[in-house]
Amino acid sequence: MSRKMNNNKEYYRDPEEIREKSLHSGKNPEKGMTVIVKTITRLTVGVILLYGIYIVLHGHISPGGGFAGGVIIALSFIHLMLAFGKETALKKLSQGWASILESLGALMFLTVALLGLLGGYFFFNFFLQKGKPFDLFSAGIIPLCNIAISLKVGAGLFAIFAALVLFPRDSGVPPDNK
Repeated sequence: MSRKMNNNKEYYRDPEEIREKSLHSGKNPEKGMTVIVKTITRLTVGVILLYGIYIVLHGHISPGGGFAGGVIIALSFIHLMLAFGKETALKKLSQGWASILESLGALMFLTVALLGLLGGYFFFNFFLQKGKPFDLFSAGIIPLCNIAISLKVGAGLFAIFAALVLFPRDSGVPPDNK
């Protein structure tokens, strides 16, 4: 235990002492990770989200699509949760909204399928012409399907991660009584 006394103030140098003092002082220690991680997260989370949207919208002409883009979009919110704590991420996208978006993705995909079925086709380009190589707006229903899948996958993955964080598993080991 290394302490330095200066004008009746104690300065703690040992990280364990600092941690113990903050835990037993009745004050909550700051949520989330270090300032460096939080700063990098602020700089990168928007880029990650934008890249996920790009993968979703260009999935019909390049590798990617709804599943990969949905995972990347969910990871941007998970990144927020890891860096700033669960409260901050749940302010941006709550579990209720994640459930609504997941249901919306499933309904959108089902609607596209049923419209094709009603038109005499099944998952076919029933309202636009067939796609042309290197033309972004010639893919028929594929971008709609990619958007629906990304909503379902992204919101579902975030909801699973949020549930794991909010409801931690009981290890079965009784706590220490000190």
